[in-house]
Amino acid sequence: MSNGTRLARALVPVLMAAGVALAAFPSLGDDHAALTGVVNLNTATVEELQLLPGIGEARARAVIALRKERGGFKSVNDLLLVKGIGKARLDRLRSHLTVSGRTTAKSR
Repeated sequence: MSNGTRLARALVPVLMAAGVALAAFPSLGDDHAALTGVVNLNTATVEELQLLPGIGEARARAVIALRKERGGFKSVNDLLLVKGIGKARLDRLRSHLTVSGRTTAKSR
């Protein structure tokens, strides 16, 4: 048996286990696929903000604190003022953010 065949046979169980893990925990895979709808930055609760990929309780509270301090968000881009939210993260979240209307986000 060649080294390539041995390696392939050794990797199959590992890859299968990784697939099972991703299927069981969708948030470990594509975070965007685990969320539908939008979060209104001007009305969202801590819990609603935490539906966003990569936003935990501390960052959600920071968003709300900035919202209170500024009297609301005029643009989704204002989120860049929150520590820990840079351009790349904002770009990943942008399709799930709004500053008007209802929060409709739901985790799948």
